[in-house]
Amino acid sequence: MNVGKLPRLDHLLAMSDNTGVIQHATETVPDRSTGYCTDDVARAFIVTLMRLAAVPRDDAARRLAGVCLAYLKDAQLDDGRFHNFMSYGRVWLDEVGTHDSVGRALWSLGYGARYAPDEGWRRLCRAMMERGMRALDWLHYPRSQAYALLGLAHAHATLKEPQYAACMRHLAGELLARLETGEDGPWIWFEERMTYDNARLPEALIRAGQELGERRYVDAGLAALAFYERVTVLDGIFVPIGNDGWYVKDGPRAQYAQQPLEAASMVDAQLAALDATGDPSHLATAEVALAWYYGKNTRGATMASPNGGCHDGLEADGVNRNVGAESTLALLAAAYAVAERRGRSLQAVR
Repeated sequence: MNVGKLPRLDHLLAMSDNTGVIQHATETVPDRSTGYCTDDVARAFIVTLMRLAAVPRDDAARRLAGVCLAYLKDAQLDDGRFHNFMSYGRVWLDEVGTHDSVGRALWSLGYGARYAPDEGWRRLCRAMMERGMRALDWLHYPRSQAYALLGLAHAHATLKEPQYAACMRHLAGELLARLETGEDGPWIWFEERMTYDNARLPEALIRAGQELGERRYVDAGLAALAFYERVTVLDGIFVPIGNDGWYVKDGPRAQYAQQPLEAASMVDAQLAALDATGDPSHLATAEVALAWYYGKNTRGATMASPNGGCHDGLEADGVNRNVGAESTLALLAAAYAVAERRGRSLQAVR
């Protein structure tokens, strides 16, 4: 597939129905027994809005965006938190979702409040976001805080209301404190190990600092991102931390199994750094991360499919043949983000 072309939504649509997005697939066939989750529906809401920004008359993308927003509305609890898991029979399977799923839901609602093409959708996203802000103190883990912070940054960018700024300062302060506590000599990180979706942590600090106009958050996020880049960009190839052991400080780092989620978060973090600094090297590194999907990885394996799907992981012996929702959404988000930035660059030249 030509990296310069937007990937199609074919596989995402095949994984979706009028309830939400099926979590997993066996090979390329949706596994209905796995049902739905707020994590993936929130990601899909963002991806479909990105698609609509690029292709406004994509009726299939608009329909799926509406399905995702309806799912999120049904998932939200009175206290602002969200359910996560729903069976294929439309039965909620939990009393409350994970911290990450709540954070991702808030991220998607902030994005929707800013970018949804329908005014009614934007109002609904704003109302749900404001209810969700009651749950921010419940988010105790760095990634869930980072996801919510990204949503708040989007909401503040369009609404400019002090309540969003106050919540951003709270969460950015939490992440900065984690970074200052975790920093130890050359180890400039938020925890004593790197695990999953790593680049979202510096990205959230950079985005919050930019939106708030507070340089200390930006500088801290850039320093953490530079450290992460030194760990994961090796000889011009993005080598994400594998989930087969992660990377514990002063220990060996796992090379496999590499997850598609990592390349997408690296793309977004580098684009955040580009916005903060204007340094084109960040766009170049975002391109390196995107190229991971198209064969520029440690196995030389193409992860992306012509229909817009993505294999679920890169193992020492090759690709995971399953093509699930999370991996597919990671590919789509990364590709659309880089394409949008390339478009901006071309317009600037003209």
